[in-house]
Amino acid sequence: MKLYAQIDTKDNIIVALQTLPAKTFIDIAGYTFNLKENITQKHKFALYDLNQGDEVYMYGVLVGKAMQSIAQGEAITTENLKHASAEYDANQESYKWDAPDISKFEGVTFDGYHRKDGSVGTRNYWLVIPLTFCENRNVDVLEGALTEKLGYETKNDFAVDTESLIAAYKEGKTSKEIEELDILSTKEEARKNRVFPNVDGIKFLKHDGGCGGIRQDSETLCNLLAGYIANPNVAGATIFSLGCQNAQIEMLEEALKKQDPNGYKPVQYFEQQQSDSERKLISDAVKYTFQGLIEANKIERQPAPLSKLVLGLECGGSDGFSGISANPSLGYASDLLVALGGTPVLSEFPELNGVEQEIVNRCVLKDDAEKFTNIMKTYSERAVAVGSGFENNPSPGNIKDGLITDAMKSAGAAKKGGTSPVEAVLDYTEKIEKPGLNLLCTPGNDVESTTGLAGSGCNVIVFTTGLGTPTGNPVSPVLKLSSNTALYNRMNDIVDISAGTVISGEDDIQTMGEKVLSYIIEVASGRVDSKAEINGHNDFIPWKRGISL
Repeated sequence: MKLYAQIDTKDNIIVALQTLPAKTFIDIAGYTFNLKENITQKHKFALYDLNQGDEVYMYGVLVGKAMQSIAQGEAITTENLKHASAEYDANQESYKWDAPDISKFEGVTFDGYHRKDGSVGTRNYWLVIPLTFCENRNVDVLEGALTEKLGYETKNDFAVDTESLIAAYKEGKTSKEIEELDILSTKEEARKNRVFPNVDGIKFLKHDGGCGGIRQDSETLCNLLAGYIANPNVAGATIFSLGCQNAQIEMLEEALKKQDPNGYKPVQYFEQQQSDSERKLISDAVKYTFQGLIEANKIERQPAPLSKLVLGLECGGSDGFSGISANPSLGYASDLLVALGGTPVLSEFPELNGVEQEIVNRCVLKDDAEKFTNIMKTYSERAVAVGSGFENNPSPGNIKDGLITDAMKSAGAAKKGGTSPVEAVLDYTEKIEKPGLNLLCTPGNDVESTTGLAGSGCNVIVFTTGLGTPTGNPVSPVLKLSSNTALYNRMNDIVDISAGTVISGEDDIQTMGEKVLSYIIEVASGRVDSKAEINGHNDFIPWKRGISL
């Protein structure tokens, strides 16, 4: 196994693949020297002497400037390196893409739910949505009335048959007889007992918006909710409205017309202030939802081409290996999907800081190049206006594990998007419509970003992580790809697959990327549940378009 590596020939800092003690002999890129100090795994050291103000490169891009002299073999830290990123504009340089070999995946299909608009879902859900936080309690009532009774309890890896205990008690069974009852069943067994076996679940999208704040918050929320209803993984929706809130029914209806102009998705609205009573409101909503589930259950999985996959590309809890193993492996899977006619979607715009010009050059349309630069510059200016900036994006965990500057973090994060041309640039809540790589403006915040990806139409999401995170999504299965084997071994209850074999040398980026796509196909087909689904991680946080890094 290699002990250290230069990621790009332009790089003047080297990453430690293992913890290296002081005086370790280094022989790389034409330089030979001994380390000046201990270098912790995932952290970097100087390839040659750097003077104060010198530019520092990693992944072939500018990631910072030396704040003081840094000796050859000395560790790169927050004390001696400050954030710096390259300038960019909308002027494009020529770009040529070499598509990967897709022979292993030609003719391969996944089993999905075919919708009337031509899209294909990887799951088949019914949604219950409040238009305002005032209706969250009514959503809770529906959840209590429907979830467990219909066989959708997902908070544990087993189901508890409490009704058998109640029946035994009423029948006068002895304590010993009750103790001998088998009341636990696996999730797979519980799934077989679902009332509606072709419906994967009912999802309840509670939130704290819809009223108060500014009117634009409610407009954005309605656009997001319309995107969730229109998502290929959704069969229909039950909507609760109070009546007086900012997010009016008409706003959601108008937003939904843009997402689903032919009105294929069944949606019913229940407005409490127009109802005879809360009792009647709940009764009607439960009955409508039950009838909707009957219709949704008539849809069965059928083979679909891989071109119907809309793959969200996400990262969180990143470490010093994320940009070396997990992200480029996902990037290769992304390129494979593009070559197969599919649609990967790269998000988290604050984590594209420093690689903007590369992305501009990859934009197929000049208009998209300009749209991207305008969104990035506006986002950056707004962050600065409130006393922050993209340079404040790395979390304490990122920094502790080797991501010293935002540009360093971003250069590695961008690897998730592979190398294919950018076919479309979308702002938050805009619908994904063009095949090929799309860019979607979301914050760097993990849950806000995954919430946005599903809201724009992603039917599956891959989430790379170096430190571990339980993040999931209500409608799009989120599978976790770890950057290192130690994390996978320690947290394999929430991590699905490991790219740590790239670090150990067992896999290269190509073979790992192929493994990732193969795993995506299994999850998309419903043959494998992501760990986030198994654990009931249904995180949903709408972005209010404030500054969120």
